[in-house]
Amino acid sequence: MLKILGGRQRFCDGVSRREFLQIGGLAMGGLSLTDVLAAEAAVGQKRPHKAVIMIYLPGGPSHQDTFDLKMDAPAEIRGEFKPIDTNVPGIRITEHLPKIAKMMDRFAVIRSLVGARDEHANPVCMSGYTLAEQRVNHPSMGAVFSRMLPPVEPTVPSFVDLIPKTQHKPYCIPAATGWLGRQYGAVRPDEEGMMNDMVLKDLTLDRLTDRKRLLSSLDNFRRRVEDLDSAQGIAAAQQQAFNILTSRKFVEALDVSREDPKTRELYGNGRDGIVGDAAPMKHAHFLAARRLVEAGARCVTVGYGFWDWHGGNFSNLKTYLPMLDHGVTALIQDLYDRGLQNDVSVVVWGEFGRTPRINKDAGRDHWPNVSCALLSGGGMRTGQAIGTTTADGGYADERPLHYRDVMATLYQRMGIDNRKDTVVDFTGRPQYLLPGHEPIAELI
Repeated sequence: MLKILGGRQRFCDGVSRREFLQIGGLAMGGLSLTDVLAAEAAVGQKRPHKAVIMIYLPGGPSHQDTFDLKMDAPAEIRGEFKPIDTNVPGIRITEHLPKIAKMMDRFAVIRSLVGARDEHANPVCMSGYTLAEQRVNHPSMGAVFSRMLPPVEPTVPSFVDLIPKTQHKPYCIPAATGWLGRQYGAVRPDEEGMMNDMVLKDLTLDRLTDRKRLLSSLDNFRRRVEDLDSAQGIAAAQQQAFNILTSRKFVEALDVSREDPKTRELYGNGRDGIVGDAAPMKHAHFLAARRLVEAGARCVTVGYGFWDWHGGNFSNLKTYLPMLDHGVTALIQDLYDRGLQNDVSVVVWGEFGRTPRINKDAGRDHWPNVSCALLSGGGMRTGQAIGTTTADGGYADERPLHYRDVMATLYQRMGIDNRKDTVVDFTGRPQYLLPGHEPIAELI
């Protein structure tokens, strides 16, 4: 937590601060603020403000009990849940997602998602590459946006990661920057141990107007500064760091208490307590994600709940699926109400699926062979279910689609052509982002 002590002060964007200014941590996961902001110096031609919100479901949700029920299968595969009709003829989903069912025309379901590995880790959802594959330095989606797209608002980071610290650490691995360079990493406001690289020591509001003193108080700044390309780049990154620290825009985007009470009521509370060894189910994070993209962020990632139910799968899903149902539909409704449905893409998924056969503890185990994804917004063609699985839900049958195909689609929605656009890595070599993968034709 950042505390700046002092009396009333007016900042560069006209906002005043009271006796204590508390900013809920701009944690960089090993990066300094200056490093992150330096990414936004490398910009190309200005494009329209598009954004992606990625909702990560740690643990791997059960596709057979959500969007791909197998009612003709034996009981030990079929499970307890019944399907219900949606507002799109021919698409049926679980009875425990009734709100999504009522607005299915605003969603697209991929039932044949492949490319996972049996590992409880977030990289495949952040980048399209598994943890093992990321060791070859593949960057995450948000890092790509930070590198390839110009900042929308200089006081709002392009990439914000709201996945909280989790007991099982691979659920919250900081988004990889790979061969793009670590300066394109995410700002992580919800991480414990925040501000590790930018602790302001004994800094009063009176001194905050002195930029030199401000920057001299940033921990590890001198160690990081040698990684920047030039003195000019350093100065620009420093200026932007100062702009964020003295601007209300980023901090207020995170402060959902400023939102209209009716909108906050739409989202509801979810669950603050951590579920399993993963994340809480804070609907405020969904609302903060919308506020952040509206303020200028291009990519916001959210971690939501725990879905690794090796035991008590059905009893737990009866509790937690309705929460997911409420939070996701509130976000989509909010985006539509604000006319953002063509600009903001939303993807909801986990790192793999669950076994077709129910185990002795009424649970389903890890199953990387196939899973599902839910998409909305971004001007995508919704109101459809893409792909099918085998009779037991164990393997993709028709139209297998890779995580990286979904990523290529999201890049395309952002104006990045995965087939043509390359990025020069830190060795000076051009790199394709997702070689061999293309946007999903049905969605665009």
